[in-house]
Amino acid sequence: MSAKVANANRSHPLHPFHSNPLQTRDDVVAAVASLLEPLHGGASPQHAMVKVGATGTRFDETAAQVEGYARPLWGLAPLLAGGSTYAGTEKFVQGLVAGTDPENDEFWGYMEDQDQRMVEACPIGYTLAVAHKDFWDPLTDKQKKNVEAWLGSMNDKDMPNTNWLWFRVFANLGLAKNGAAWSKERTEADIKQLNTFYRGHGWSNDGPEGYRQMDYYSGSFAIQYLQLLYAKLAADSDPSQAEEYKYRARQYALDFVHYFDPEGRAITFGRSLTYRWAMVAFWGAVAFADVELPAPLSWGVVKGIWLRNLRWWTTQKDIFQPNGMLSIGYSYPNTYLAENYNSPGSPYWCMLAFAPLAQPASHPFWSAKEEPHPFANTRVVRPLPHPRHIVVRSGGHSFLLSSGQSCHYPLKNTQAKYGKFVYSSAFAYSVSTGSHTLEQFVPESALALSDDGGELWKLRRAHAADTSIETLDGVPVLVSTMKPWPDVDVLTYLVPPAEDTPNWHIRAHRVRSKRALQSAEGAWAVYGCRAADGRNLVELDGSLYYNPSLSEGCTADATSAFAMSRSGAVGIAELVQSDRKGGILMADANSNLVEARSVLPTLYKDVEAGSEVWFVSAVYALPGSVEGWEGQWKGGWEKRPSVPGWLRRKVEGKEE
Repeated sequence: MSAKVANANRSHPLHPFHSNPLQTRDDVVAAVASLLEPLHGGASPQHAMVKVGATGTRFDETAAQVEGYARPLWGLAPLLAGGSTYAGTEKFVQGLVAGTDPENDEFWGYMEDQDQRMVEACPIGYTLAVAHKDFWDPLTDKQKKNVEAWLGSMNDKDMPNTNWLWFRVFANLGLAKNGAAWSKERTEADIKQLNTFYRGHGWSNDGPEGYRQMDYYSGSFAIQYLQLLYAKLAADSDPSQAEEYKYRARQYALDFVHYFDPEGRAITFGRSLTYRWAMVAFWGAVAFADVELPAPLSWGVVKGIWLRNLRWWTTQKDIFQPNGMLSIGYSYPNTYLAENYNSPGSPYWCMLAFAPLAQPASHPFWSAKEEPHPFANTRVVRPLPHPRHIVVRSGGHSFLLSSGQSCHYPLKNTQAKYGKFVYSSAFAYSVSTGSHTLEQFVPESALALSDDGGELWKLRRAHAADTSIETLDGVPVLVSTMKPWPDVDVLTYLVPPAEDTPNWHIRAHRVRSKRALQSAEGAWAVYGCRAADGRNLVELDGSLYYNPSLSEGCTADATSAFAMSRSGAVGIAELVQSDRKGGILMADANSNLVEARSVLPTLYKDVEAGSEVWFVSAVYALPGSVEGWEGQWKGGWEKRPSVPGWLRRKVEGKEE
């Protein structure tokens, strides 16, 4: 069977979401309805719970099925608030009534300390605030009291000192908007504490001092998003705070725009990426809150970023289960990337992206003509001191150099989600699939070290105190350290592309070790199969390599490794060592977030005990989304970047 036939064959029909053009407001309404409809098949008799799948999570099964009920409200509530209708609305209303009734068999249970139900109280509170005509007004007095008691049960409970505090704010806000009993004191205290997370220039940390976590939770998943929703809903009751949150959003947007590429893809970084298009929810919240952003972020630009991301997801045709519900995963079902808090209903946090539906068709977000990404054809090298990133747009590629972030607890695959050197929109990151052999660890955009002959490997886990952004010869450079063993330390410099080599960035590592080590450093992972027959990529021979129209294959030599496929062209080359061997790592299946089968160009070299060695790696990338890339890769790959003077002096020992 040819690869074309095999790839066209499906285990179940395509979801209607994939055929939606997503051009107009009506298209988006239809998309939300298509996402909601399959959920009824997993609903309990009184619709208070929805079973999306069978995998477990760290919290109880009832809470997991409450997720399946509550998270879709992020899409349904603004749809109703904006004047549209959905035929299954009454079932969700029935679910709210049953789930909050302590005498009902489907009662969710009152909240306890650190309870997952606290998270789901947030979309419920939001729904009561914006869609009260459907979800509050029809309720009897007793039913309203039940809802009031259930949401209020979190007000005297302990909560994580993180973005979770916003969930209690919105539970109280929903009650306050409907004249029900709520805690003004608790709400004010929570907002005061949340404001201590603010770090400046629009950026908030996901928690207090002691660690740096400024990922999508700082923007689209929670903090910026909920600040904007609050700014709209509390504009009259808390006007000064509402204006402050709008001010922060205007600043944040000027940085966050660089996390999305002109094709609509978001840079894959951090945890919870099974929330998928929730990554673009910040831009929808801007529309919900009527926030006009600074130039060049017009309404047309905001609309374009938002819609292109949604449309990109329509091209990822394996994100749904056969029952029509979303799977845990990114571009395909994959629990390797999942967190211990990802239940089968967890991916429906993606629905918060649909906040613009609360605005009518006449709103400038909907009436504006969609505009292209404002930096599509502009070279960008922008240091971001708060998240400790340098965002880059160069050579048809959008990515960020990263160091210095970590989750506040050791979540699964934290080294992949926060510790990599570089994160890309075109080449998604890879996670480890096991704890033995390099093929399972997958050192994509990472330096892996082993002291046991290659059975176990250590990759960087970043920490806030270990990084800085320095300006060296006029160029921002990200500097970081890691200490995988007490007698091993690694100093790393991440250098953005130079103007004359726009597809290359440099990673330099000074390794000092008192023990013998093996090392392996990967570029980005690419699709690892041939287009014609679906078999593994073949090694390039000389005649093929010098055919500029070639678009797939891989090669390696004494100092470099290179691979290309439908993903594009990637490679890694050593600039100062003469014997850092190149190779093509066949990564464990399902390690990459987008490509279930991937290969990784990799450099290898042993480090002797008691030695100091410098590795200077040049990493090449030309995404397959660049028009005519097949005719461009050869010239770009052959033109290696120069080692900057300041770096050469360090390598030669002339400068610390």
